[in-house]
Amino acid sequence: MTGSPSDWRVGWGLDVHRLGGKPSVLLAGVVVDPHRGVIATSDGDVVAHAVADALLGAAALGDLGTFFPSSDPRWENADSMGLLRRVVELAADMEWQPSFCDVTVISESVRVAPYREKVRAALAGVLGLDVGQVSVKATTADGLGGLGHDQGIAAVAAVTVVS
Repeated sequence: MTGSPSDWRVGWGLDVHRLGGKPSVLLAGVVVDPHRGVIATSDGDVVAHAVADALLGAAALGDLGTFFPSSDPRWENADSMGLLRRVVELAADMEWQPSFCDVTVISESVRVAPYREKVRAALAGVLGLDVGQVSVKATTADGLGGLGHDQGIAAVAAVTVVS
């Protein structure tokens, strides 16, 4: 990255949802498990939520709940990629543009590898980036805690922005 530190920032986001509910498990709007779902107010897309929180953090705008509170019935079954599109607009209103996105999905059983390129492309499209500016990885919790016992799925994301 070039420019002074005031020209760029980094944001970090985390989202976790319990497995269950209506199918399907989505990552960046891509169906990665058509047989299971997540328990969430929206469609429960942990990747979209983590990236949105990271972008909001980089723009110092708060968190996803600030704009889309789970207590508001308008967000019931909301399209999380649509929410991420709105967050991109909010950041742009503050003159911040995404420049790179790195995501890690944490799950014992949801497999990311077969869908990685679709997830990268979907994120790149919404963020206005080239696919080479989006990284998607996966790991497990090695049997530890709720994630390790396959009770949920999580994603962490880092997003850099430039002005």
